[in-house]
Amino acid sequence: MLSVVIPLAPDETELPELVSQLQSLPSDSEIILAYDEHAAKPKSGARNLCVKPRAISVSSGRAGQMNAAAKSAKGDYLWFLHADSRLDANTISALLECINQEEDALYYHDLAFLPDGPSTMPINAWGVKFRSNWLKTPFGDQGFCVRREVFYQIGRYCEDAPYGEDHLLVWQALQAGVPVRSTGARLFTSARKYSKNGWLKTTLKHIYLWAVQAAPELVTLLRKRLS
Repeated sequence: MLSVVIPLAPDETELPELVSQLQSLPSDSEIILAYDEHAAKPKSGARNLCVKPRAISVSSGRAGQMNAAAKSAKGDYLWFLHADSRLDANTISALLECINQEEDALYYHDLAFLPDGPSTMPINAWGVKFRSNWLKTPFGDQGFCVRREVFYQIGRYCEDAPYGEDHLLVWQALQAGVPVRSTGARLFTSARKYSKNGWLKTTLKHIYLWAVQAAPELVTLLRKRLS
């Protein structure tokens, strides 16, 4: 049923724990690791896995990795995760329940930050909740899941975008009339970059890039709805 797609950076070290958590997937699921063709083939770091990862090499960037993995996927649904994503106890079960109720939505999870960042991260968590649940623009670290046919209907990930291909995918869904829904379950991600690059600088940068990219997409959405 589920094809889990995980794009990998050349120096990725966070993968083994996520693969271990994904072993509670339904037995007919698959895990696809998409990595740069110039990097070493990734290792899951575990043996005797019920759901064994399958690796594919791709010449293009992250958007190209995810598109290539989607093309090779065998499942009815594509679940895009980052290697540093961590699941909550009910992340998988909540997702399965949602896609059984409404097949053609683009689903995301409620983002929570791991305790490896600044003490101000609760502010970011509130901002993510507002942006996702009220403005309907979640980001890729919230684990998008979409039926494969719908993924191709809305246009796949944009490989020409300089950044934010996951953000653009959400706008493509909204413009195509595809509902964007939360599963209600949490998905954790690292907050290390906020410590490394500075909390305020990183937060303001994300807000700026989101606003610049969202503005023309919102105009397109409004034109389609008014036409």
